[in-house]
Amino acid sequence: MKVRVGVNGYGTIGKRVAFAVAKQDDMELVGVVKKSVDIAAFQAVAQGLRLYVPGDEDVKNFESAGLKVNGTLQDLLGKVDVIVDATPGGVGQQYKPLYERFGVKQVYQGGEKPEVAEASFNSLCNYKEAIGGRSVRVVSCNTTGLLRIICAIRSYVNVESVRALIVRRAADPKEVKRGPINSIELDPPKAPSHHARDVKTVIKGLNVITYAVAVPTTLAHLHHVTLRLSKSLSKQDIISILDSTPRIILLNSERTGITGTAGLIEAARDVRLRYDIPELVVFEDSVLVDDRDLMLFQAVHQESIVVPENVDAIRAITGVEVDPFKSIEKTDSSLGLTRKLW
Repeated sequence: MKVRVGVNGYGTIGKRVAFAVAKQDDMELVGVVKKSVDIAAFQAVAQGLRLYVPGDEDVKNFESAGLKVNGTLQDLLGKVDVIVDATPGGVGQQYKPLYERFGVKQVYQGGEKPEVAEASFNSLCNYKEAIGGRSVRVVSCNTTGLLRIICAIRSYVNVESVRALIVRRAADPKEVKRGPINSIELDPPKAPSHHARDVKTVIKGLNVITYAVAVPTTLAHLHHVTLRLSKSLSKQDIISILDSTPRIILLNSERTGITGTAGLIEAARDVRLRYDIPELVVFEDSVLVDDRDLMLFQAVHQESIVVPENVDAIRAITGVEVDPFKSIEKTDSSLGLTRKLW
């Protein structure tokens, strides 16, 4: 029997999660909840999705725009096993009592505080911790990127400490009112950034410090990461580990001519829906080993990297798959992530 899934919130993340859920042969996308009448709402209906709204007061707005509404969020909650909350940060916490009242399992996003769920989640790091749980929080895009590189390496050797500088995109492409426009902003000015705390909600007790700056671009985040290992590995050892880890792509700049996020996104435009890159992209040429210190640059496509994690989180909390790598393989195959970008 398929897991019945609803998605509350149909923005940047919600629409991608809904698409991914619909691709799974062990899940049924029952419906999506949309608050605003906009192009995404019209597209959802045109694609045959069952559209729901937060409350009775929203029905009239949608129907007056010619959009058929299948009911309210409460109607949807009565039909699903799992609700994926993809509402703006902080809104999920407000909905939690309603979700609990209907007895549905919950998947939240990184914009919520860790306390919203029983566990923070990353497929490579702590899938088994979430099995059979009531609720999980898929950590943010930047935290997901950091956790992927850390857990890929620590599956072979202990990672004693992590230091990372996050060069954060200022906004998603459609967010025209956000900045900065002509500045590199400390984000936040006081160190460390929140990303280190978020990493430790998944890997308890890890020695990790992060800094962040925001820059005038919308394409992707860029991280410089330094991992102190318990023993020295060669660069080829590192390359082999990363090349064999799911959801990590090695980008050779010398071979591809791609040296930054613009070239990366342009490459994805030709082979991926919406130019999504749910994988973590490690710049192979930047990998440097200095005794026990491993340094590298990696790119995080903020619009899509957490999407496969949401699918795995659904499997974990419902218990339909207890092997993390089987779930990862199933998700990645259904989304075409097993095919290389180049």
